[in-house]
Amino acid sequence: MTDTAHRPDTVHALLADGTTVEIRAARPQDRDEVLRMHQEMSPEDLRLRFFAISPRYARAAADRICAPGHHGYQALVAVARERVVGVAEYTALPPSEGEPNSADIALAVAEGHHGQGIGTLLLEHLVHAARDAGISTFTAEALAENHAVLKVFADLGLTTSRHFDGTDVRCTVHLEEQERYLSAVDRRGRIADVASLRPLLRPRSVAVVGAGRRPGSVGRAVLGNLRSGGFRGALYAVNPHAPVVEGTPAHPSVAALPEAPDLAVLAVPAAAVPEVAEQCGVRGVRALVVLTAGLDAGQAEALFTTCRGHGMRLVGPNCLGIADTADEARLNATFAAHPPLPGCAGVAVQSGGVGIALLERFGSLGIGVSSFVSLGDKYDVSGNDLLQWWEADPGTRLGVLHLESFGNPRAFSRTARRVARTMPVLTVDAGRSEAGRRAAASHTAAAATPTMTRRALFDQAGIIATRSIAELVDIAALLYAQPMPQGADVAVVSNAGGAGVLAADACTEAGLNVPVLDPALAEELGALLPPGAATTNPVDTTAAVTADGMRGCVDRLAAHGAVDALVVVLVPTALATGTEDDPLLALTHTSGPRPRPVAAVLLDQETPVRLLPSADAGAVPSYAEPQSTARALAHAIRYARWRAEPPGSIPPLSGIDPGGATATVEGFLTHHPGGGWLDPRDCAALLDRYRIPQLPWAWAEDADTAAAALRHLADENTRVALKAYWPGLVHKSDQGALRLDLEGADQVRHAYRELRERFGDRMTGALVQPMAHRGTELFAGVVQDEVFGPLVLFGLGGTATDLLADHAARLAPLTDRDVHTLITSPRCAPLLFGYRGGRAVDLEGLEQLLLRLSHMACDLPQLAEADLNPVVARPDGVVALDVRLRILPRHAHDPYLRRLRAARTAAPGLNQGG
Repeated sequence: MTDTAHRPDTVHALLADGTTVEIRAARPQDRDEVLRMHQEMSPEDLRLRFFAISPRYARAAADRICAPGHHGYQALVAVARERVVGVAEYTALPPSEGEPNSADIALAVAEGHHGQGIGTLLLEHLVHAARDAGISTFTAEALAENHAVLKVFADLGLTTSRHFDGTDVRCTVHLEEQERYLSAVDRRGRIADVASLRPLLRPRSVAVVGAGRRPGSVGRAVLGNLRSGGFRGALYAVNPHAPVVEGTPAHPSVAALPEAPDLAVLAVPAAAVPEVAEQCGVRGVRALVVLTAGLDAGQAEALFTTCRGHGMRLVGPNCLGIADTADEARLNATFAAHPPLPGCAGVAVQSGGVGIALLERFGSLGIGVSSFVSLGDKYDVSGNDLLQWWEADPGTRLGVLHLESFGNPRAFSRTARRVARTMPVLTVDAGRSEAGRRAAASHTAAAATPTMTRRALFDQAGIIATRSIAELVDIAALLYAQPMPQGADVAVVSNAGGAGVLAADACTEAGLNVPVLDPALAEELGALLPPGAATTNPVDTTAAVTADGMRGCVDRLAAHGAVDALVVVLVPTALATGTEDDPLLALTHTSGPRPRPVAAVLLDQETPVRLLPSADAGAVPSYAEPQSTARALAHAIRYARWRAEPPGSIPPLSGIDPGGATATVEGFLTHHPGGGWLDPRDCAALLDRYRIPQLPWAWAEDADTAAAALRHLADENTRVALKAYWPGLVHKSDQGALRLDLEGADQVRHAYRELRERFGDRMTGALVQPMAHRGTELFAGVVQDEVFGPLVLFGLGGTATDLLADHAARLAPLTDRDVHTLITSPRCAPLLFGYRGGRAVDLEGLEQLLLRLSHMACDLPQLAEADLNPVVARPDGVVALDVRLRILPRHAHDPYLRRLRAARTAAPGLNQGG
């Protein structure tokens, strides 16, 4: 069975063909099923599995796998529709028989289930369990002709070696997690995810359950939209009271349908949802869309359990429906009033109202949608799923997400980073705060607001996060119609000087540059424009400009390279509006595509944004306000800059000791089961495990010991600091628990007695440290978010850190690129690079400190908070002066292990997919 100390949870995961399988520890009651699986294997498979053909090997394997658990052994089974279809096991080897912390493994897949990825999926979960148990190496014996199992090991993504001995081969698999392994897991997960969504978004048949006779009912509206949209596949209605609904023959129940539909859309009362879902599962339906709202906890759990048990993907409940405009599908299973316009935007939203608004706005702009999914309460299908679908869909060029919650942000971020390198991904960051958020216990917790955490996720993943739906539509219009800008220099061209000034101000406020144009270029423009035109930037063409003059000016600026984007501001005048000399024609009648993005501002425009059609150059986005134009350009520039930079990598670190760190934390939790703040000695020990530099220190529990510490730290003339300590002390300066610049044993002894007299028995001791040399005081910290994982913060430190709030944040694990962004983002960054002739601090040392802090946070899920403040940075080094670490009893969660959400919780949207 399994080592109970490392028993894996029961989870469901997707196979390569999109079907669902259950992965769990083997149980004694599984013996008959495991034996059946082995007995049904072909003689050739049995020979490859056991190196011989004999029934006793199958019985021995079933007995071993399903026996009561013991230390050093783990067995997993894959179960599909209550039948065991695969097993994987490891047995820890004694040191004398292999490498330290190694285990021998065996793997078998049921007859008829090869090629689905069952063996690889079991191995991934076995690797996860083995790492938790401290095992670092797998070994496996196989016949050299067993090409299938050898390929499984080779394709796993882990470092693997082979040793051939005649007809046998011994494989050694090193379990250290590497980027190559994560990428291989990503690839397998992407294939499985996309396959699982095909019955949902490209179904061959659809049944609408609850298609009512009453006009205006939800089910009838969905059925009508499917029919009028020209759905390509077979369409069925389920209604026990009507033979025909919306011209579609109706059947009394799901069981009475002539075939098992790929997709069933449920529009039935909440009380009926669990039973109807079970009928769908029994009938063989592959995917459900549940429009029904108002499910209670029992109904919700029953729906979720049924979908998992039968391997059905689920959208909803409480949703608007789904649509896919690909010609092979023409699926409109929504109850929206208007059909979605076919186009290139993939849209996934939790809010039905937001979904309708986006469908209408993208339709009016002509962008249209490739697929639309209203996620509703997001029990199963999530934003992460849709990102992978869009990535694989050649018809999607723009991804749009509106998510109210994240279930697995680290997996979501990893997927989004990959997808955003091929297409823009947009979202709305509403900036919601945590109502009634408790007072923070440390500088780190105070800085790590929910908004900062989400912003870190979006920035690292290259997601374009806007503040409103309107702003999202503005940037979508620009990215859809124009090339991406390659820099932040903008030329403003206007036929009215005052309007040009407003646009230039808007660009500057958005962080863009409006540079003075080169005199030679300005002279060229002057030759194209009427007398009196100003050509420095903004370019004032005057109201007398003709269409040809405006076209020549815009084309020259777009082609020259002096700027990266153009904003053309036009005000209607009586001189040319509506005539062949209307300057607006310069945007819509061109000789071909322009190499740099052009956006228009039409101050008399009634709609916030529209696309001006151009037969030769594509559409030109036109905005009613210059601020909207500038914000859209700023988003596009930041995205283009992110995309142009190479992806970061996680640098290897020398000298770290994760095992020792884990032992320190587990030892603390043994004596403090509820967790708490580590004392200074344990803090120093934990930092030492990761070679995070800190000042020399000595611990003292009485005045004489504090005075004697001077001899160990330095000579008696060294000035020292004395820091009182007791559990729960956070801000020493505020409490008066700090004494600085003490010189000599007498001063140290006196200061200790003074602190003891002031704080009494609650003071458990004090830390003695030499005074640090002056430098830039910084702050570095970690906070473990229960949903987002560890967040690393960095910024200005010292006593003013909370007041000035000059911080940046990134989700761990940090790449080299993340560290660079952390260091350069705070307002205090110029101080680090040599401000006003000063010397730069030790930047490499600072990078190392942040990388090691990130590694520590990822290794130790129990590390709830880490607060290094101040960290003093100087040209000759970086050192942490004061450290606080809070530990809580938490278990490791691998965000990259392939699994579907394990159980529905009370909070909608908390799932494994993001």
